[in-house]
Amino acid sequence: MLFWTIAAALVAIITLLFALAVMRGGASDPAPTASYDVQVYRDQLRDIERDVERGVTSREEAERAKLEISRRMLEADRKVQAGSDTSRAPQWAMIVLSVGAVALVGGAFWLYGRMGAEGYGDQPIAERYAMANKRYDSRPTQEAAEKMVAARQVDQPKPDPKFTELMVKLREAVSKKPNDPKGLELLARNEAAMGNFDAAWKAQQRLLALKGEAASADDYAQLGELMVVAAGGLVTPESEKVFATALQKDPENGLSLYYVGLMMVQNSREDRAFRIWDGLLRNSPDDAPWVPTIRQNINELAWLAGENDYTPPMPRGVGPNQADIAAAADMTPAERQNMIRGMVNQLNDRLAQEGGSADDWARLISSLRMLGEVDRANAIYGEAKGKFAAQPQDMAKIDTAHQAPVGKALEATGGTPAPAQGATQGAPMLPGPSAEQMKDAAQMSPADRKQMIQGMVDGLFDRLTTEGGTAAEWSRVVSSLATLGEKDRALEALGEAQQALASDPAALAQVQAAAQAAGLSQ
Repeated sequence: MLFWTIAAALVAIITLLFALAVMRGGASDPAPTASYDVQVYRDQLRDIERDVERGVTSREEAERAKLEISRRMLEADRKVQAGSDTSRAPQWAMIVLSVGAVALVGGAFWLYGRMGAEGYGDQPIAERYAMANKRYDSRPTQEAAEKMVAARQVDQPKPDPKFTELMVKLREAVSKKPNDPKGLELLARNEAAMGNFDAAWKAQQRLLALKGEAASADDYAQLGELMVVAAGGLVTPESEKVFATALQKDPENGLSLYYVGLMMVQNSREDRAFRIWDGLLRNSPDDAPWVPTIRQNINELAWLAGENDYTPPMPRGVGPNQADIAAAADMTPAERQNMIRGMVNQLNDRLAQEGGSADDWARLISSLRMLGEVDRANAIYGEAKGKFAAQPQDMAKIDTAHQAPVGKALEATGGTPAPAQGATQGAPMLPGPSAEQMKDAAQMSPADRKQMIQGMVDGLFDRLTTEGGTAAEWSRVVSSLATLGEKDRALEALGEAQQALASDPAALAQVQAAAQAAGLSQ
Protein backbone atom coordinates (compact mmCIF):
# COMPACT_ATOMS: atom_id res chain seq x y z
CA MET A 1 0.00 0.00 0.00
CA LEU A 2 2.85 2.38 0.75
CA PHE A 3 4.28 1.85 -2.73
CA TRP A 4 0.97 2.72 -4.39
CA THR A 5 0.55 5.83 -2.23
CA ILE A 6 4.02 7.18 -3.09
CA ALA A 7 3.68 6.32 -6.78
CA ALA A 8 0.26 7.96 -7.07
CA ALA A 9 1.45 11.11 -5.28
CA LEU A 10 4.47 11.49 -7.54
CA VAL A 11 2.42 10.98 -10.69
CA ALA A 12 -0.20 13.51 -9.54
CA ILE A 13 2.43 16.16 -8.74
CA ILE A 14 4.23 15.75 -12.05
CA THR A 15 0.96 15.81 -14.03
CA LEU A 16 -0.25 18.95 -12.21
CA LEU A 17 3.01 20.83 -12.81
CA PHE A 18 3.01 19.88 -16.46
CA ALA A 19 -0.61 20.97 -16.95
CA LEU A 20 -0.04 24.30 -15.22
CA ALA A 21 2.98 25.00 -17.41
CA VAL A 22 0.95 24.38 -20.56
CA MET A 23 -2.12 26.30 -19.41
CA ARG A 24 -0.23 29.36 -18.28
CA GLY A 25 1.87 29.48 -21.41
CA GLY A 26 3.86 32.68 -21.28
CA ALA A 27 1.71 34.44 -18.66
CA SER A 28 4.35 34.17 -16.02
CA ASP A 29 6.98 35.72 -18.24
CA PRO A 30 7.87 39.47 -18.05
CA ALA A 31 6.01 41.89 -20.39
CA PRO A 32 6.98 41.35 -24.01
CA THR A 33 9.56 43.70 -25.45
CA ALA A 34 7.15 45.10 -28.06
CA SER A 35 4.57 46.04 -25.39
CA TYR A 36 7.25 47.85 -23.44
CA ASP A 37 8.30 49.74 -26.57
CA VAL A 38 4.72 51.04 -27.11
CA GLN A 39 4.71 52.53 -23.62
CA VAL A 40 8.09 54.17 -24.23
CA TYR A 41 6.94 55.72 -27.52
CA ARG A 42 3.86 57.19 -25.82
CA ASP A 43 6.04 58.80 -23.20
CA GLN A 44 8.28 60.22 -25.94
CA LEU A 45 5.26 61.85 -27.68
CA ARG A 46 4.29 63.55 -24.43
CA ASP A 47 7.86 64.75 -23.91
CA ILE A 48 7.93 66.29 -27.42
CA GLU A 49 4.79 68.34 -26.67
CA ARG A 50 6.39 69.62 -23.47
CA ASP A 51 9.57 70.59 -25.36
CA VAL A 52 7.49 72.58 -27.88
CA GLU A 53 5.64 74.39 -25.11
CA ARG A 54 8.94 75.28 -23.41
CA GLY A 55 10.43 76.43 -26.69
CA VAL A 56 13.20 73.83 -26.65
CA THR A 57 12.13 72.32 -30.00
CA SER A 58 10.58 74.01 -33.03
CA ARG A 59 7.19 72.96 -34.29
CA GLU A 60 8.64 71.59 -37.58
CA GLU A 61 11.19 69.42 -35.78
CA ALA A 62 8.54 68.27 -33.33
CA GLU A 63 6.22 67.19 -36.18
CA ARG A 64 8.98 65.21 -37.85
CA ALA A 65 9.89 63.51 -34.56
CA LYS A 66 6.24 62.73 -33.77
CA LEU A 67 5.81 61.19 -37.21
CA GLU A 68 8.81 58.86 -36.75
CA ILE A 69 7.80 57.89 -33.19
CA SER A 70 4.22 57.20 -34.30
CA ARG A 71 5.49 54.92 -37.06
CA ARG A 72 7.61 52.94 -34.59
CA MET A 73 4.76 52.77 -32.10
CA LEU A 74 2.43 51.27 -34.72
CA GLU A 75 5.01 48.62 -35.59
CA ALA A 76 5.49 47.73 -31.91
CA ASP A 77 1.73 47.56 -31.38
CA ARG A 78 1.42 45.20 -34.36
CA LYS A 79 3.97 42.87 -32.78
CA VAL A 80 2.10 42.95 -29.45
CA GLN A 81 -1.16 41.97 -31.17
CA ALA A 82 0.51 39.13 -33.10
CA GLY A 83 2.15 37.78 -29.94
CA SER A 84 -1.08 37.73 -27.99
CA ASP A 85 -2.62 35.32 -30.52
CA THR A 86 0.01 32.64 -29.79
CA SER A 87 0.70 33.18 -26.10
CA ARG A 88 -1.68 30.41 -25.07
CA ALA A 89 -2.27 26.96 -26.44
CA PRO A 90 -5.51 26.45 -28.36
CA GLN A 91 -8.38 24.80 -26.49
CA TRP A 92 -8.31 21.62 -28.59
CA ALA A 93 -4.62 21.15 -27.75
CA MET A 94 -5.39 21.40 -24.04
CA ILE A 95 -8.09 18.75 -24.39
CA VAL A 96 -5.79 16.39 -26.28
CA LEU A 97 -3.03 16.93 -23.74
CA SER A 98 -5.35 16.22 -20.81
CA VAL A 99 -6.71 13.05 -22.38
CA GLY A 100 -3.18 11.88 -23.25
CA ALA A 101 -1.93 12.47 -19.72
CA VAL A 102 -4.83 10.52 -18.21
CA ALA A 103 -4.28 7.67 -20.70
CA LEU A 104 -0.56 7.57 -19.96
CA VAL A 105 -1.01 7.46 -16.20
CA GLY A 106 -3.81 4.92 -16.39
CA GLY A 107 -1.86 2.75 -18.84
CA ALA A 108 1.19 2.75 -16.56
CA PHE A 109 -0.85 1.52 -13.60
CA TRP A 110 -2.63 -1.09 -15.76
CA LEU A 111 0.68 -2.39 -17.14
CA TYR A 112 2.18 -2.65 -13.66
CA GLY A 113 -0.92 -4.50 -12.49
CA ARG A 114 -0.38 -7.12 -15.24
CA MET A 115 3.41 -7.44 -15.30
CA GLY A 116 4.62 -5.98 -12.03
CA ALA A 117 5.10 -7.61 -8.65
CA GLU A 118 2.31 -6.01 -6.68
CA GLY A 119 2.49 -6.84 -2.99
CA TYR A 120 5.86 -8.59 -3.41
CA GLY A 121 7.76 -7.64 -0.29
CA ASP A 122 11.39 -7.97 0.65
CA GLN A 123 12.75 -11.49 1.14
CA PRO A 124 15.40 -11.98 3.81
CA ILE A 125 17.94 -14.69 3.12
CA ALA A 126 16.38 -17.02 5.69
CA GLU A 127 13.01 -16.72 3.97
CA ARG A 128 14.56 -17.43 0.59
CA TYR A 129 16.23 -20.56 1.94
CA ALA A 130 12.92 -21.64 3.44
CA MET A 131 11.24 -21.21 0.05
CA ALA A 132 14.06 -23.16 -1.61
CA ASN A 133 13.65 -25.99 0.89
CA LYS A 134 9.91 -26.03 0.27
CA ARG A 135 10.51 -26.22 -3.46
CA TYR A 136 13.03 -28.99 -2.94
CA ASP A 137 10.60 -31.01 -0.81
CA SER A 138 7.73 -30.56 -3.27
CA ARG A 139 9.55 -31.82 -6.35
CA PRO A 140 7.61 -34.23 -8.58
CA THR A 141 8.49 -37.89 -8.29
CA GLN A 142 10.11 -39.69 -11.18
CA GLU A 143 6.78 -41.14 -12.25
CA ALA A 144 4.96 -37.81 -12.07
CA ALA A 145 7.71 -36.01 -13.97
CA GLU A 146 7.67 -38.60 -16.75
CA LYS A 147 3.87 -38.27 -17.04
CA MET A 148 4.23 -34.50 -17.45
CA VAL A 149 6.86 -35.04 -20.15
CA ALA A 150 4.61 -37.51 -21.97
CA ALA A 151 1.67 -35.08 -21.82
CA ARG A 152 3.55 -32.30 -23.61
CA GLN A 153 5.63 -34.49 -25.90
CA VAL A 154 5.20 -33.89 -29.62
CA ASP A 155 5.29 -36.62 -32.21
CA GLN A 156 8.80 -38.00 -32.61
CA PRO A 157 10.21 -38.99 -36.01
CA LYS A 158 9.89 -42.69 -36.64
CA PRO A 159 13.17 -44.60 -36.38
CA ASP A 160 14.67 -46.63 -39.19
CA PRO A 161 12.57 -49.79 -39.69
CA LYS A 162 15.72 -51.90 -39.71
CA PHE A 163 16.78 -50.46 -36.36
CA THR A 164 13.30 -51.07 -34.98
CA GLU A 165 13.48 -54.66 -36.12
CA LEU A 166 16.86 -55.11 -34.43
CA MET A 167 15.47 -53.61 -31.21
CA VAL A 168 12.62 -56.11 -31.22
CA LYS A 169 15.14 -58.93 -31.48
CA LEU A 170 17.30 -57.39 -28.73
CA ARG A 171 14.35 -57.11 -26.37
CA GLU A 172 13.41 -60.72 -27.05
CA ALA A 173 16.99 -61.83 -26.41
CA VAL A 174 17.14 -59.96 -23.11
CA SER A 175 13.79 -61.36 -22.01
CA LYS A 176 15.14 -64.85 -22.64
CA LYS A 177 18.39 -64.11 -20.80
CA PRO A 178 17.46 -61.53 -18.13
CA ASN A 179 20.71 -62.07 -16.22
CA ASP A 180 23.02 -61.33 -19.11
CA PRO A 181 24.92 -58.11 -18.22
CA LYS A 182 26.01 -57.49 -21.81
CA GLY A 183 22.47 -57.76 -23.08
CA LEU A 184 21.14 -55.35 -20.47
CA GLU A 185 23.93 -52.88 -21.24
CA LEU A 186 23.10 -52.99 -24.96
CA LEU A 187 19.41 -52.68 -24.24
CA ALA A 188 19.84 -49.59 -22.05
CA ARG A 189 22.11 -47.91 -24.59
CA ASN A 190 19.87 -48.58 -27.59
CA GLU A 191 16.61 -47.73 -25.84
CA ALA A 192 18.14 -44.34 -25.07
CA ALA A 193 19.23 -44.00 -28.71
CA MET A 194 15.59 -44.50 -29.75
CA GLY A 195 14.37 -41.91 -27.24
CA ASN A 196 12.80 -44.51 -24.93
CA PHE A 197 14.47 -43.10 -21.83
CA ASP A 198 12.03 -44.68 -19.41
CA ALA A 199 12.82 -48.14 -20.76
CA ALA A 200 16.53 -47.21 -20.90
CA TRP A 201 16.87 -46.29 -17.22
CA LYS A 202 14.87 -49.31 -16.14
CA ALA A 203 17.20 -51.57 -18.14
CA GLN A 204 20.18 -49.81 -16.54
CA GLN A 205 18.59 -50.28 -13.13
CA ARG A 206 18.28 -54.00 -13.75
CA LEU A 207 21.92 -54.09 -14.83
CA LEU A 208 23.01 -52.47 -11.53
CA ALA A 209 20.90 -54.91 -9.54
CA LEU A 210 22.60 -57.74 -11.40
CA LYS A 211 26.08 -56.34 -10.73
CA GLY A 212 25.37 -55.71 -7.06
CA GLU A 213 28.38 -54.43 -5.15
CA ALA A 214 30.47 -54.65 -8.32
CA ALA A 215 28.52 -51.77 -9.86
CA SER A 216 30.77 -48.74 -10.25
CA ALA A 217 30.13 -45.06 -9.63
CA ASP A 218 29.95 -44.53 -13.40
CA ASP A 219 27.22 -47.18 -13.64
CA TYR A 220 25.11 -45.32 -11.09
CA ALA A 221 25.86 -41.95 -12.69
CA GLN A 222 24.66 -43.24 -16.06
CA LEU A 223 21.47 -44.50 -14.44
CA GLY A 224 20.87 -41.12 -12.83
CA GLU A 225 21.45 -39.29 -16.10
CA LEU A 226 18.95 -41.50 -17.95
CA MET A 227 16.39 -40.81 -15.22
CA VAL A 228 16.97 -37.06 -15.47
CA VAL A 229 16.53 -37.10 -19.25
CA ALA A 230 13.37 -39.21 -18.91
CA ALA A 231 12.03 -36.62 -16.42
CA GLY A 232 12.53 -33.79 -18.89
CA GLY A 233 15.75 -32.53 -17.31
CA LEU A 234 14.44 -32.47 -13.75
CA VAL A 235 16.53 -34.06 -11.00
CA THR A 236 13.85 -35.98 -9.11
CA PRO A 237 14.19 -37.40 -5.58
CA GLU A 238 14.77 -40.87 -7.06
CA SER A 239 17.56 -39.77 -9.40
CA GLU A 240 19.12 -37.71 -6.58
CA LYS A 241 19.45 -40.89 -4.51
CA VAL A 242 21.16 -42.60 -7.44
CA PHE A 243 23.71 -39.78 -7.76
CA ALA A 244 24.28 -39.90 -3.98
CA THR A 245 25.13 -43.60 -4.27
CA ALA A 246 27.55 -42.83 -7.10
CA LEU A 247 29.27 -40.17 -4.99
CA GLN A 248 29.54 -42.57 -2.08
CA LYS A 249 31.51 -44.88 -4.33
CA ASP A 250 33.51 -42.04 -5.89
CA PRO A 251 33.25 -38.56 -4.32
CA GLU A 252 34.86 -37.04 -7.43
CA ASN A 253 32.52 -38.57 -10.01
CA GLY A 254 32.11 -35.68 -12.44
CA LEU A 255 28.76 -36.62 -13.99
CA SER A 256 27.11 -37.01 -10.58
CA LEU A 257 28.54 -33.71 -9.31
CA TYR A 258 27.24 -31.94 -12.40
CA TYR A 259 23.69 -33.17 -11.85
CA VAL A 260 23.79 -32.45 -8.12
CA GLY A 261 24.78 -28.88 -9.01
CA LEU A 262 21.95 -28.75 -11.54
CA MET A 263 19.54 -29.90 -8.85
CA MET A 264 20.68 -27.00 -6.64
CA VAL A 265 20.04 -24.55 -9.48
CA GLN A 266 16.57 -25.99 -10.05
CA ASN A 267 15.75 -25.47 -6.37
CA SER A 268 17.05 -21.87 -6.09
CA ARG A 269 20.23 -22.72 -4.19
CA GLU A 270 22.64 -21.03 -6.56
CA ASP A 271 25.16 -20.59 -3.73
CA ARG A 272 25.58 -24.35 -3.36
CA ALA A 273 25.44 -24.96 -7.10
CA PHE A 274 28.24 -22.46 -7.70
CA ARG A 275 30.60 -24.15 -5.24
CA ILE A 276 29.94 -27.56 -6.81
CA TRP A 277 30.28 -26.44 -10.43
CA ASP A 278 33.30 -24.22 -9.82
CA GLY A 279 35.18 -27.09 -8.16
CA LEU A 280 34.11 -29.46 -10.93
CA LEU A 281 35.26 -27.01 -13.61
CA ARG A 282 38.67 -26.68 -11.99
CA ASN A 283 39.18 -30.44 -11.80
CA SER A 284 37.72 -31.57 -15.12
CA PRO A 285 39.50 -32.01 -18.46
CA ASP A 286 38.31 -29.73 -21.23
CA ASP A 287 36.78 -32.61 -23.16
CA ALA A 288 34.46 -33.61 -20.29
CA PRO A 289 30.83 -33.44 -21.55
CA TRP A 290 29.68 -31.14 -18.73
CA VAL A 291 32.43 -28.53 -19.12
CA PRO A 292 30.84 -26.52 -22.01
CA THR A 293 27.54 -26.18 -20.15
CA ILE A 294 29.26 -25.09 -16.93
CA ARG A 295 31.47 -22.57 -18.71
CA GLN A 296 28.43 -21.10 -20.44
CA ASN A 297 26.57 -20.54 -17.16
CA ILE A 298 29.24 -20.18 -14.45
CA ASN A 299 29.54 -16.37 -14.61
CA GLU A 300 25.80 -15.80 -14.19
CA LEU A 301 25.71 -18.46 -11.47
CA ALA A 302 28.58 -16.74 -9.66
CA TRP A 303 26.66 -13.44 -9.72
CA LEU A 304 23.54 -15.12 -8.33
CA ALA A 305 25.69 -16.69 -5.61
CA GLY A 306 27.10 -13.30 -4.61
CA GLU A 307 30.55 -13.82 -6.17
CA ASN A 308 30.92 -10.45 -7.86
CA ASP A 309 34.67 -10.73 -8.56
CA TYR A 310 34.77 -14.24 -10.00
CA THR A 311 37.21 -15.30 -12.70
CA PRO A 312 36.59 -18.74 -14.23
CA PRO A 313 39.59 -21.06 -14.38
CA MET A 314 41.41 -21.26 -17.68
CA PRO A 315 41.05 -24.40 -19.82
CA ARG A 316 43.25 -27.19 -18.54
CA GLY A 317 44.19 -28.70 -21.89
CA VAL A 318 44.78 -32.39 -22.38
CA GLY A 319 48.47 -32.21 -21.49
CA PRO A 320 51.48 -33.78 -23.21
CA ASN A 321 51.19 -37.35 -24.33
CA GLN A 322 53.53 -40.14 -23.35
CA ALA A 323 55.76 -39.49 -26.36
CA ASP A 324 56.21 -35.84 -25.32
CA ILE A 325 57.14 -36.87 -21.78
CA ALA A 326 59.58 -39.48 -23.06
CA ALA A 327 61.17 -36.88 -25.32
CA ALA A 328 61.49 -34.49 -22.37
CA ALA A 329 63.28 -37.20 -20.40
CA ASP A 330 65.90 -37.46 -23.18
CA MET A 331 66.61 -33.73 -23.31
CA THR A 332 69.90 -32.19 -22.34
CA PRO A 333 70.00 -29.84 -19.31
CA ALA A 334 69.99 -26.81 -21.64
CA GLU A 335 66.93 -28.09 -23.49
CA ARG A 336 65.11 -28.83 -20.26
CA GLN A 337 65.87 -25.35 -18.98
CA ASN A 338 64.50 -23.82 -22.20
CA MET A 339 61.38 -25.96 -21.90
CA ILE A 340 60.68 -24.87 -18.32
CA ARG A 341 61.36 -21.23 -19.08
CA GLY A 342 59.03 -21.46 -22.05
CA MET A 343 56.27 -22.89 -19.87
CA VAL A 344 56.75 -20.19 -17.23
CA ASN A 345 56.80 -17.38 -19.80
CA GLN A 346 53.66 -18.72 -21.48
CA LEU A 347 51.89 -18.79 -18.14
CA ASN A 348 53.07 -15.25 -17.40
CA ASP A 349 51.80 -13.98 -20.78
CA ARG A 350 48.44 -15.67 -20.35
CA LEU A 351 47.88 -14.21 -16.89
CA ALA A 352 48.86 -10.75 -18.11
CA GLN A 353 46.46 -10.89 -21.06
CA GLU A 354 43.54 -12.98 -19.83
CA GLY A 355 43.88 -13.27 -16.05
CA GLY A 356 43.50 -16.53 -14.18
CA SER A 357 42.79 -18.25 -10.90
CA ALA A 358 44.77 -17.93 -7.68
CA ASP A 359 46.27 -21.36 -8.39
CA ASP A 360 47.69 -20.04 -11.68
CA TRP A 361 49.20 -16.98 -9.99
CA ALA A 362 50.67 -19.10 -7.20
CA ARG A 363 52.18 -21.50 -9.72
CA LEU A 364 53.82 -18.65 -11.62
CA ILE A 365 55.29 -17.10 -8.45
CA SER A 366 56.69 -20.38 -7.13
CA SER A 367 58.10 -21.30 -10.56
CA LEU A 368 59.91 -17.99 -10.88
CA ARG A 369 61.41 -18.41 -7.41
CA MET A 370 62.46 -21.93 -8.33
CA LEU A 371 64.17 -20.49 -11.43
CA GLY A 372 65.98 -17.96 -9.25
CA GLU A 373 64.09 -14.94 -10.71
CA VAL A 374 63.23 -13.49 -7.32
CA ASP A 375 62.68 -9.93 -8.54
CA ARG A 376 60.12 -11.03 -11.12
CA ALA A 377 58.44 -13.25 -8.54
CA ASN A 378 58.19 -10.34 -6.07
CA ALA A 379 56.72 -8.02 -8.72
CA ILE A 380 54.08 -10.57 -9.70
CA TYR A 381 53.36 -11.24 -6.03
CA GLY A 382 52.58 -7.53 -5.56
CA GLU A 383 50.23 -7.62 -8.55
CA ALA A 384 48.50 -10.75 -7.23
CA LYS A 385 48.01 -9.13 -3.80
CA GLY A 386 46.09 -6.30 -5.41
CA LYS A 387 43.86 -8.77 -7.22
CA PHE A 388 43.16 -11.30 -4.44
CA ALA A 389 43.45 -9.15 -1.30
CA ALA A 390 39.71 -9.43 -0.62
CA GLN A 391 39.74 -13.25 -0.95
CA PRO A 392 41.51 -14.77 2.08
CA GLN A 393 41.57 -18.36 0.81
CA ASP A 394 43.09 -17.37 -2.52
CA MET A 395 45.51 -14.99 -0.83
CA ALA A 396 46.73 -17.83 1.37
CA LYS A 397 47.77 -19.75 -1.76
CA ILE A 398 49.59 -16.69 -3.08
CA ASP A 399 51.42 -16.15 0.22
CA THR A 400 52.47 -19.80 0.37
CA ALA A 401 53.91 -19.60 -3.14
CA HIS A 402 55.76 -16.39 -2.26
CA GLN A 403 57.39 -18.11 0.72
CA ALA A 404 58.69 -21.03 -1.36
CA PRO A 405 62.49 -21.39 -1.10
CA VAL A 406 64.53 -20.13 -4.03
CA GLY A 407 65.74 -22.99 -6.21
CA LYS A 408 63.98 -25.64 -4.10
CA ALA A 409 63.72 -28.10 -6.98
CA LEU A 410 67.42 -27.66 -7.72
CA GLU A 411 68.60 -28.07 -4.16
CA ALA A 412 66.74 -31.37 -3.93
CA THR A 413 68.95 -32.71 -6.71
CA GLY A 414 72.16 -31.14 -5.50
CA GLY A 415 72.16 -28.40 -8.12
CA THR A 416 72.16 -24.64 -7.84
CA PRO A 417 69.45 -22.11 -8.68
CA ALA A 418 68.99 -21.44 -12.37
CA PRO A 419 70.13 -18.04 -13.66
CA ALA A 420 67.70 -15.31 -14.55
CA GLN A 421 67.10 -14.41 -18.17
CA GLY A 422 70.14 -12.80 -19.67
CA ALA A 423 72.58 -14.74 -17.47
CA THR A 424 75.79 -16.04 -18.96
CA GLN A 425 75.83 -19.34 -20.79
CA GLY A 426 78.29 -20.79 -18.34
CA ALA A 427 75.78 -20.73 -15.46
CA PRO A 428 74.54 -24.07 -14.09
CA MET A 429 71.64 -25.60 -15.99
CA LEU A 430 68.43 -27.05 -14.60
CA PRO A 431 68.64 -30.82 -14.07
CA GLY A 432 65.12 -31.30 -15.48
CA PRO A 433 61.50 -30.75 -14.58
CA SER A 434 60.22 -31.98 -11.27
CA ALA A 435 57.04 -34.00 -10.82
CA GLU A 436 55.13 -30.80 -10.01
CA GLN A 437 56.43 -29.13 -13.15
CA MET A 438 55.40 -32.08 -15.30
CA LYS A 439 51.96 -31.88 -13.70
CA ASP A 440 51.83 -28.22 -14.74
CA ALA A 441 52.77 -29.23 -18.25
CA ALA A 442 49.86 -31.65 -18.29
CA GLN A 443 47.52 -28.69 -17.76
CA MET A 444 48.77 -26.74 -20.78
CA SER A 445 46.44 -26.08 -23.70
CA PRO A 446 47.19 -27.88 -26.99
CA ALA A 447 48.50 -24.64 -28.51
CA ASP A 448 50.81 -23.99 -25.54
CA ARG A 449 52.02 -27.57 -25.57
CA LYS A 450 52.77 -27.41 -29.29
CA GLN A 451 54.69 -24.19 -28.77
CA MET A 452 56.65 -25.82 -25.95
CA ILE A 453 57.56 -28.80 -28.15
CA GLN A 454 58.48 -26.47 -31.01
CA GLY A 455 60.86 -24.63 -28.70
CA MET A 456 62.42 -27.89 -27.57
CA VAL A 457 62.99 -29.04 -31.15
CA ASP A 458 64.37 -25.67 -32.24
CA GLY A 459 66.77 -25.63 -29.30
CA LEU A 460 67.98 -29.13 -30.12
CA PHE A 461 68.42 -28.28 -33.82
CA ASP A 462 70.42 -25.13 -33.02
CA ARG A 463 72.70 -27.00 -30.65
CA LEU A 464 73.34 -29.82 -33.13
CA THR A 465 74.21 -27.41 -35.94
CA THR A 466 76.63 -25.46 -33.74
CA GLU A 467 78.09 -28.13 -31.45
CA GLY A 468 77.25 -31.41 -33.12
CA GLY A 469 75.70 -34.40 -31.42
CA THR A 470 74.95 -38.10 -31.44
CA ALA A 471 73.10 -40.09 -34.07
CA ALA A 472 70.17 -40.47 -31.66
CA GLU A 473 69.90 -36.70 -31.27
CA TRP A 474 70.04 -36.12 -35.04
CA SER A 475 67.40 -38.81 -35.53
CA ARG A 476 65.17 -37.21 -32.93
CA VAL A 477 65.32 -33.74 -34.45
CA VAL A 478 64.67 -35.06 -37.98
CA SER A 479 61.66 -37.12 -36.96
CA SER A 480 60.33 -34.35 -34.67
CA LEU A 481 60.43 -31.71 -37.40
CA ALA A 482 58.68 -34.09 -39.77
CA THR A 483 56.00 -34.78 -37.18
CA LEU A 484 55.48 -31.03 -36.67
CA GLY A 485 54.85 -30.70 -40.41
CA GLU A 486 58.09 -28.80 -41.13
CA LYS A 487 59.26 -31.05 -43.96
CA ASP A 488 61.72 -28.53 -45.43
CA ARG A 489 63.48 -28.04 -42.10
CA ALA A 490 63.47 -31.80 -41.55
CA LEU A 491 65.24 -32.29 -44.89
CA GLU A 492 67.66 -29.51 -43.93
CA ALA A 493 68.40 -31.30 -40.66
CA LEU A 494 68.91 -34.55 -42.55
CA GLY A 495 71.45 -32.84 -44.82
CA GLU A 496 73.27 -31.38 -41.82
CA ALA A 497 73.34 -34.81 -40.19
CA GLN A 498 74.77 -36.43 -43.32
CA GLN A 499 77.62 -33.94 -43.33
CA ALA A 500 78.26 -34.19 -39.58
CA LEU A 501 78.19 -38.01 -39.53
CA ALA A 502 79.81 -38.68 -42.90
CA SER A 503 82.75 -40.43 -41.22
CA ASP A 504 80.48 -42.75 -39.19
CA PRO A 505 78.46 -45.02 -41.54
CA ALA A 506 76.61 -46.75 -38.71
CA ALA A 507 75.45 -43.45 -37.19
CA LEU A 508 74.52 -42.12 -40.61
CA ALA A 509 72.46 -45.23 -41.34
CA GLN A 510 70.57 -44.72 -38.07
CA VAL A 511 69.64 -41.14 -39.03
CA GLN A 512 68.64 -42.19 -42.54
CA ALA A 513 66.40 -44.92 -41.12
CA ALA A 514 64.67 -42.35 -38.87
CA ALA A 515 64.15 -40.05 -41.88
CA GLN A 516 62.70 -42.88 -43.92
CA ALA A 517 60.35 -43.83 -41.08
CA ALA A 518 59.22 -40.18 -40.91
CA GLY A 519 58.35 -40.24 -44.63
CA LEU A 520 61.30 -38.17 -45.87
CA SER A 521 63.02 -38.92 -49.16
CA GLN A 522 66.79 -39.16 -49.31
